[in-house]
Formats: sequence, structure tokens, C-alpha cells
Amino acid sequence: MTPEELAALFRAEFELCRVHEGETVVVLAGPHSSPAYIQASIAACRALGAQVFEIMLPSLPAGQDPGQKGGTFVGRTPLTGQRVALETLKKADFVVDLMFLLHSPEQVEILRAGARMLLVVEPVEILARLFPTEPLRRRVEAGSERLRKARELRVTSPAGTDLVIAVGDYPVITQYGYTDTPGRWDHWPSGFLYTWPNEGGTTGRVVLSTGDLIWPFNRYVSQPITLTVKDGYIRKIEGGLDALLLRQQLESFRDPEGFAVSHIGWGLDERAQWPALVFETRSCGMDARSYYGNVQFSTGPNTEAGGTRHTLAHFDMPMLGSSLALDGEPVVQDGRLVPEDQRP
Repeated sequence: MTPEELAALFRAEFELCRVHEGETVVVLAGPHSSPAYIQASIAACRALGAQVFEIMLPSLPAGQDPGQKGGTFVGRTPLTGQRVALETLKKADFVVDLMFLLHSPEQVEILRAGARMLLVVEPVEILARLFPTEPLRRRVEAGSERLRKARELRVTSPAGTDLVIAVGDYPVITQYGYTDTPGRWDHWPSGFLYTWPNEGGTTGRVVLSTGDLIWPFNRYVSQPITLTVKDGYIRKIEGGLDALLLRQQLESFRDPEGFAVSHIGWGLDERAQWPALVFETRSCGMDARSYYGNVQFSTGPNTEAGGTRHTLAHFDMPMLGSSLALDGEPVVQDGRLVPEDQRP
């Protein structure tokens, strides 16, 4: 894609985000950010009449840098401790995050100040192929209406998953790939929704099957993994090599909160491709998270939802072929959406 084509793609995205004349936009970048994305963001904002400038931050000190796209932990970024830069970001109308602030306390502050935030780190092929649409937004929001009313979420699968989650204490988060609402964050591209369990309100078993995905390993499961969950925490991880890697990586943080159950939800984008990581290894896995009918289980923080559990340990685990019910009503059945208003 030429620089002009990339700028046009970013302009179309920012139009969905309602960037307009008179607004102030900050493009936040770090040592791993794409120079092409920086230039495309600036060009797109200028074309829309907004005032735009870039904040480029240096790497964290040696041994603390999480690496490209969050590496193996979240919440600690080049913005950590940079108070002047943070205060500047809080004054923006729109922040383009090319660095990966997700699950950081700094992102929470920026959103509370009223800025719209958009994370953009996926390769351009994925940005274009999964470009946001209004129909996808409507289906994601239809799912969120059902989830907001629910008080129990149950996930099952032929592989043996049977997990019961009490919900309702934390908000529902929607991701449809753009944001036009003050104080709201999104990730381009996206097509899913999720919420967090009530504290201590998750018990049962999760079985990750062959072909399911573990992020940030960015690898497909080769042997089944069984996670035993009690009172909101993973108590046991059993299986072969993949289980060993997951267990040792979680233990390496030396933080029991990394074993807590984090957000749970499902995907709705029929354009997403499950094998995407085979062909585009630079991806951070948005195809799998958005994949139509996947059920996503995760571990670690809940600060994004207003909770107090801040931990650097975070794993997303989108799963194929699972079922999800809200208060006993099927929403996903064997990897297929049941409600008419959530189907394409």
C-alpha cells in the first residue's frame, strides 16, 4: 500500500471516529511504532482539519521494555512515569495509540479525562480487511444489551469446558473498531464484546482444545490444556507442553493476581480468519478475538473495567466450538451465534 493509500485508509477510519476541524489529536508513539502509521495518522488528521501532533517516547529502561505489541505483559509502557506527557494526552480530544497502552493506569486516566482513544497496531492488511462497519457495530451493541442484563454466564464445550461466572458488577465493553464517544476506547480492528466476573464469582473448568489460541504467545494450542478455576482464580493448569509454558509464564510474574479470571465474551465478525497468525506473524491476534462465534477466556487485570486488580500478567484465549449462555439462554451454540440480531 502506498503512503497515499495508507493515509486515505486512516482518514476513512478517523471519519468514523468523527475527527473534525477544531479538534486536537495526539498521535502517541514509541520505539516499536510504525513510522508509516505515524505519518498516515498525521496526514489523515490534517486532511480532516484537526490540529495534530506526535508524542514520541523512548524505550523503558533495560529489562522493563515489554517489546512490540505488548510483548508478554501489559500495563507498563514507555508512558509509565512520564507525567508531563500524560497530562498532555489528557487534554486531547482524540488519541491515536500506536504504542499499546491497554490495561495501563495511564489509559484509564486519559479516558476519564474525556478523550477518545483508538489503538492501532495490527498490520495494514488486517486493518483493511477488517475495516469497521456500521452493521458490525449494531450487532456488537445488540450483544452488549443482552450481556448487561445477565447475572450468570456459563461456558461449555464438547472438550469438557464447564465454567459458571457470576456477572453484573462490572460494565460490558464493546469493541467494533472505532470510537466516536468521549471517554471511550477501541481497537482497530475489532468485532467482539466482553465483561468481567464478579470478584470470586467464577468456578469450573476450561479446556483449551487443539487449535485454540493463546496470546501473547501468539500460538495455536497443540495439546489440550485443562484449567481448574475456583472462586475466581485458576488453581491448576494441566496438560502437555502448552500447559507447561502457560503455567511457567504465569508463575514468572510472581503475582497471584495473574491467575485471576479476567474478561469473558464472544466474537461477531464473520470476516475474521482463524488461521490469520499462520500467514501474518506480526499480528496481535485480532482475527481470533473477533472471529465469529469464538468464546474468549482471559486472565489477569480488571482495571479497564474500574476494578483494582492491576497486574502485568494478562493472557487472552479465544476458543473455537464452545457454547455460551446468559441466564440459561443460549447466545453461542457450538461456535455459532444464536440470536438473530447478532448474526450477519
